[in-house]
This record gives sequence, C-alpha cells and structure tokens, in this order.
Amino acid sequence: MLGLALEGSRFEVGSQDILKACTQRGLDLALGGIYDHVGGGFHRYTVDATWTVPHFEKMLYDNGQIMEYLANLWSAGVQEPAIERAIAGTVQWLQREMTDSAGYFYAARDADSFVSPSDPEPEEGCFYVWTFQELQEILDLEELAELSQVFHLPEAGNFEGAIVLQRHQLGELSPGVEASLVKLFTGRYGSNPDKLPTFPPARNNQEAKAQPWPARIPPVTDSKMIVAWNSLMISGLARAYSVFGEQSYLDLATTAANFILNHQWVDGRLQRINYEGKAEVPAQSEDYALLIKALLDLQQAMTPGCQDWLEQVLRVQQEFDQLLWSPEGGYYNTAKDTSRELLVRERSWIDNATPSANGVAIANLVRLALLGENLDFLDQAEQALKAFGRGMGESPPACPSLFTALDWFRNHTLIRTTAEQIKGMAPRYFPTVIYAVEQNLPAGAVGLVCQGLACQEPAKDRIQLLEQVRQSQVRSR
Repeated sequence: MLGLALEGSRFEVGSQDILKACTQRGLDLALGGIYDHVGGGFHRYTVDATWTVPHFEKMLYDNGQIMEYLANLWSAGVQEPAIERAIAGTVQWLQREMTDSAGYFYAARDADSFVSPSDPEPEEGCFYVWTFQELQEILDLEELAELSQVFHLPEAGNFEGAIVLQRHQLGELSPGVEASLVKLFTGRYGSNPDKLPTFPPARNNQEAKAQPWPARIPPVTDSKMIVAWNSLMISGLARAYSVFGEQSYLDLATTAANFILNHQWVDGRLQRINYEGKAEVPAQSEDYALLIKALLDLQQAMTPGCQDWLEQVLRVQQEFDQLLWSPEGGYYNTAKDTSRELLVRERSWIDNATPSANGVAIANLVRLALLGENLDFLDQAEQALKAFGRGMGESPPACPSLFTALDWFRNHTLIRTTAEQIKGMAPRYFPTVIYAVEQNLPAGAVGLVCQGLACQEPAKDRIQLLEQVRQSQVRSR
C-alpha cells in the first residue's frame, strides 16, 4: 500500500498530503523500534501506534520490500540521512547474518532467543533489548548522556523493563553516538562490526544453546532459500544500488539471482525452496512473478559490464505462461499437475504480507512489452486486468499491487537513451518508466521518450528529456 501511495504522489491532486504521509511512514520505519539501530535490519512489525516496540522476528520479505520503498522515497526527494543509514545497516545485517556462502539469502530470524544455555525456553526480544543498567555498564556517563539526546532511553524501560532503541531526532548521527552504538554491537555480538564480517546462523534451539557464542545467544535462523522472498530482496538491493550507487548492493543482488538461475531448476522446472543444497517443491506463481520482477530490476540497474538479464527473463516468463496462465486471464497460484488435490484452482489477487503474484505479474508484462517490443505481452496484461476488474472495483484497499499494475498499463513510458543518461536518471523517481540503451539516436538528440507505439520529438538536451519524462508520468486517457 505504501508503494502505491508513493506512486500516487506524482499526480497533482492531493500530492503534497500523499507525500507527507509517505514521508512519515518512511521516518517511522527508519527511526522507530521496528529498525534494529545496533545490528541493522527491520523487525516484522510494531505492536503500538508510536512505532516503539516491535515483534522482533526479522523476515527477509519485509526487509526487501522496505529497502525498495525507502530507496524510492529517497529518490522522490525525501533525503533524510536516517533513511540512508537504515538501508546501509540493513545491507550490512544481510551480509553478516542472512547470506549463505552459496550467495542466497536465508528466510527469517526468530523473535525469541535464550538468555543462557540453561534456560528451558527462549524469551522474546532479549537479543535486541537493553536494561538501563546494561547501558550504564557498557557506556560511560558522557556517552550515555549523548546517546539519550538521540534515542529514547527510559530508565524503567519501554518493553517489559528493558529498552528498545528508538530515535527521536533526525539528521546524521554524531561520531560519538555512532561509537556508542558500536559498543552496544560489541556487547551483543562479542566483536565490533569491522571484525565481524559474518555471523553464523543457529539453525535450531539445540544448536543455539550448544555453541560457544562470544556474547549473547542469537535467535534461531530459518536458513532455507525461498525464491519469492529472495526475489523481493534482490529487487530492494537493485533499487538501492540505482539510487545510492553502492556496488556491494548490486553484487549481493547479482550473486543471489545467479544462484537461483543456476541451481533452482530440476528437470526443466523452477523449484521454490532450496534447503541444505537441495532444490525442491515446484514453484508457485509468486516465485515466478517476483523472480521475473527481480531480474527486470537488475536489468534496469544498467551497470556497464553487468550481465544482460533480459534473455533469462523471457525464459522464465515463457515457463510461467506455459504452467500457470489462465485462459480467462491472470495466473493460477499453482500449476495444474501440482493442484490435483485442490477443490478449486485459485487465482489470488489480494495482497498480504507480500504483493499478489498477479499484480506483480501484470506489471512485469507491461515492462516486457516495452523492452521486447512485443505487444502480445500488453494484450496479456489487459486481459488479466479485466479478469480482476470486479475485485479492484469492490475492494481497492485489498489489492494495491493490481493498481500498481494498472498504473503501469496506463502510464508506461519507455526511455531510449545512452547508458550515461540512464545512469544519471536512474536515481530519480519515475515509477512507471523503463530504460533501454539506444545506439542509434537521431542526430543531435540525447533520448527518445515513448508511450505505447508513439514517441515524442527527440529530446535535444537533458532538461528537455527530463521534462518529457515528467509529463509522461502524469498523463491521463
């Protein structure tokens, strides 16, 4: 829903109010207790209206979507340093605790952990929170005073007598505050971040209690690879790379995508899960749709020397269409040969914690039509939108991803220009734009802005190109 609202902020009607609401939610994410200010990464959700106390589980799919949203918010002009810091910290957490040596990302980390190996049961959040006494033991009086100017540190705590760190101040953190957070990191992990590039997962409670951890016992990690969830993170990393230009973001995304492409096909069929080196469980529609989106997002990163992903996108899309496309429009959740025990073969269109496969898939079809100049994809997208039109009309809050797809269908824009121009434009927020490198521009032109089968007059300079793109993003029919 946040992503759709941010898309809507580019239209004149109510744009300032929409952007204000999107900004507030972005700041809630970057400043609130839902973000782990010490170790990076976002918890699953908050349990109060002030965004103070989270449910401490960390899900890969949440972190991927939040990263993409915050990167887009930054590119839309909300360039608050806390947002950039939260993205960078999340990538560091991902590298340190959630990336397998093979290059893919783990699924989740539990909310609970053990205080000591002798405990019969783990406790919620104890890996992440601090008593005021612990803060006094780790920090000196000056450090504690400076930290309290930026974070809420109530002596009585804000979560069962302990403290969830929550910022109440915008802007850059001072070197002193950053140094104090490093001390807290060391108190949690047993080493400072520079000396701890990786932190091995505990895969079950027995393993968590048996290992000689240098400091606190970490929560258990669900170490399986799920294609759909990895794809959400790949998309988040690809967008963050386009906005901030950090090469490590793209490297992580590329490695994970290549793992899926190289290891998740068994007998010519995409598999949803990889656990301990074994690919299994036939992929569902969300795996196909989100993987295709992730590969398209990598394609749009347009880094010189980066592999061309379009051929792989078309291969996956062909398999998706063969196995899951419905003659009535849209995609079934599961393939026919894996649905024999189901009474009804569903075509889901409602968003949950992740966007609906059909919403993502329809937007993908529009993007593919633009990149490959194949209008059959556009016809597919139109048929699918019509198939879900009744649901969109009756329950619009339930299906924001379908409205994102509709936005792509109505306002899609292809920009044909040079790699250099794309590099300069990619950090800007143009939600229904796709870029293609054009080697044969008209003489004196820097780019072509195309909508459907028609292109505007060749842009003679960057200012004209940007204005044409801006106008293309708010046109109506």
